[in-house]
Amino acid sequence: MQSILTGFKLWTSLSLFGLIFSCSPNPIKVKRLKGFALGTSYNIQYVADISEDVAQKGVDSIFNVINKSLSTYLPQSDISKINRGDTTVVVDHHFRKVFQKATEVWKATGGYFDPTVGSLVNAYGFGPSKLINTVSKEQLDSLLRLTGWQKVQMRANHTIKKDFPNIYIDFNALAKGYTVDIIGNFIQSFGSSDYMVEIGGEIVAKGNSPKTRKLWKIAIDDPRQLKESHFLQTLTLHDQAVASSGNYRKYRLDPSGGDWFVHSINPLTGSPHKTNILSTSVKAPDCMTADAWATALMVMPLEEGKALIENKTLLEALWTIVDGPDFLVVESKNW
Repeated sequence: MQSILTGFKLWTSLSLFGLIFSCSPNPIKVKRLKGFALGTSYNIQYVADISEDVAQKGVDSIFNVINKSLSTYLPQSDISKINRGDTTVVVDHHFRKVFQKATEVWKATGGYFDPTVGSLVNAYGFGPSKLINTVSKEQLDSLLRLTGWQKVQMRANHTIKKDFPNIYIDFNALAKGYTVDIIGNFIQSFGSSDYMVEIGGEIVAKGNSPKTRKLWKIAIDDPRQLKESHFLQTLTLHDQAVASSGNYRKYRLDPSGGDWFVHSINPLTGSPHKTNILSTSVKAPDCMTADAWATALMVMPLEEGKALIENKTLLEALWTIVDGPDFLVVESKNW
């Protein structure tokens, strides 16, 4: 399905997700946790026989454990030590689960999802205000030696082997979604069947909204909005997760044609290519899967990604596509 929206302001920040609730008589008491972690904000709502104070301590503990395992920003995390070439690190079960999911999605996408692509991204100087760096053939050949998930293996004793010590592993494309799942499981362990966990726009929702006593509704913000909130679309989640990835802060003007476009790195060739895919959203049974696939679909050609998603019975996707001054909304058949 395609729809077209006009008048899109290219400099407008796209806030992908908001929460919609309608009023209901005699609402059930909702418990809430809010804060900042993993470089972004989080919002948790639940109904369970556990106080906010106890739940908050558990959530803070989860964030700490995930950071110690998977944060590339902490020098003493397991992944940072591995990236520095430490072959003695025995990874925990969180690292193993994320590693296994990364391998699964890497295989399913034919290599378009690749946690080793960071060296290429940095070399080309991607960013909102940076020009694309020129990378020579010799530099590209050297970088490609450090790119490719097949060059990373997990040993039986749960240590990581890399074909080249300088290969850089980055799980940011799915670690946030994984943390959403872990916190959801934690809340559920206290008997909650109605809860919503959101971290930086990545969401898992189970049961019903306590306010409406109906399935949770999640709103995707319209990127054309300025001061007032307008929604592009409203989703109903039935024990599902949704995650998004976007290039909406990385536009560049094509001097030859005057069109706006974004760049993505093709991990298979190591080269940047123009793409008009502005953002992707994926629904899946769990948030880690949705998170990883949303990242992969940003890089894959639209038709190839759409065909792949439509062959996956448990995945659904939406793309926003730049089309000159306008943009299109493209949906998979079951979205």
